Amino acid sequence: MSNLNTLLEQAITIQEPHPSEVGQLFMLHHGVGSDAQAMVGVGEHLAKTFPQAHVVSIQAPHACDMGRGAQWFSVQGVTEENRGARVGEQMPLFLLAIEAWQKKTGIGPSATALVGFSQGAIMSLESTQQQKSVAARVVSLSGRFVALPHVPLVGTTLHMIHGKKDPVIHYGFCVKAAEHLVEEGADLTADVLPDLSHEINTEVLELMTKRLKEHIPAEVWRKAQAEALSAQPKP
Repeated sequence: MSNLNTLLEQAITIQEPHPSEVGQLFMLHHGVGSDAQAMVGVGEHLAKTFPQAHVVSIQAPHACDMGRGAQWFSVQGVTEENRGARVGEQMPLFLLAIEAWQKKTGIGPSATALVGFSQGAIMSLESTQQQKSVAARVVSLSGRFVALPHVPLVGTTLHMIHGKKDPVIHYGFCVKAAEHLVEEGADLTADVLPDLSHEINTEVLELMTKRLKEHIPAEVWRKAQAEALSAQPKP
């Protein structure tokens, strides 16, 4: 509980509409060795685009063992074999924080979006592999799944944006996951930017908001089609 309290206390609220006007919740998650302040610019961009959204930047709970900033899990000695265990150990707290902010804002999973960069994106993506859906949208910026993913839960849309020149997390992880998920019928967009490194720049921000605004989730399409069919006059 103390870790959860610390997460709530260290979070930076970027936009807080009147309770009667809040329509969405955006939770931002930074990369390893960084902090909540690093995602404020992303949050301000989202706030301008979505004026009725509650936007908050979450600080990871542990001091980074690389000398500065914070982390969800250590990347010292991390391998393909042990990364999953490290993520899994922190996932309960990650999910508790989401639940706490949903309770605080009165916003449920269907109107919640997680936006993560690097390690924050890893945690956000892996949240879609749990037993219940915690967010309708998950945006991965320069992130990856721990392993080839299962299909995200019904009602969750993924937006993955990655740089082809990323020296930290190879863009191939994004491509392989997207190809696999498309074959499995998941709802997602995946963009690889040819000149992008391991960073969030103006191009990324504009593309992110474009995907969030213009992509119609598959679940919405299915409901609309069902309603249209039921409304057709019977012969």
